[in-house]
Amino acid sequence: MALLTRVLKSMERIAPQSLAEHAWDNVGLLVEAPYPRTKSASVASQRVFLTIDFTSAVVDEALNDPSVGVIIAYHPPIFRGFKRLQLKDTKQRMVLQCAAKGVSVYSPHTSCDACEDGVNDWLLKGFGNAGSSKVIVPAENPPEGHEKSGKGRIFTFDNPQPVQQVIDQIKNHLRMKHVRAAIHPTHANNERLISTVGVWAGSGSEMVNHKADLFLTGELGHHDVLEALEQNSTVILCEHSNTERGYLHDSLKPKLEELLAKDGGEAVEVIVSTTDKDPLVIV
Repeated sequence: MALLTRVLKSMERIAPQSLAEHAWDNVGLLVEAPYPRTKSASVASQRVFLTIDFTSAVVDEALNDPSVGVIIAYHPPIFRGFKRLQLKDTKQRMVLQCAAKGVSVYSPHTSCDACEDGVNDWLLKGFGNAGSSKVIVPAENPPEGHEKSGKGRIFTFDNPQPVQQVIDQIKNHLRMKHVRAAIHPTHANNERLISTVGVWAGSGSEMVNHKADLFLTGELGHHDVLEALEQNSTVILCEHSNTERGYLHDSLKPKLEELLAKDGGEAVEVIVSTTDKDPLVIV
């Protein structure tokens, strides 16, 4: 069985495409290489390459490794239609390079956000077993094995926590030294503790329409932050892809390796990009 076929079957089990936001998102197989790379004598095993963003540095890293046959890019490298494919356009050039080198590209994006044990559930692991969670917007007609899927999560602590303790848990889980915070005054002085945390990986503007003591997301608009404060909530912003990147190594990599090891095909190694990173830093 070809590597791409194996990856597609495994990813459909991990994050079914039926869970994606098809009205605006572009998920699934985006680049199917017409002449796929095949295993050669110099390649110990084929590799699947994981990244959040599809940048020129990431593409160079993947294509310079002759073992890589499939790239899984969490954010879709093709989002809007192309009328032509030309090298002068950055996105088009990278897509052409992958096709020319025999490397296919798949994107799970919002199907990975919504699925069980996906990106949002991974974010919740930063709070350990100190509470319970539920989906903010449950999926309609979820597929088998993903009955608790949907958009966003609400985590409820068994015992309410001081806001600084919750912030420290977030920073430790995301391996970040700094986050941006809009802390409500009653949380800052511990007059009120944090009982509920709304979690929404990436951009969480839709989450602010719901209730939680603290909102954890990657990015929010200025007025969304102000509205959250008016609703007596604290906001923690970690930058968009910082709320997603750790999922690749901690969750997606071992899951995909396990499924590929069980499908009867040749050995496949799953690797995570070392050049992929959030473009924003605090200086």
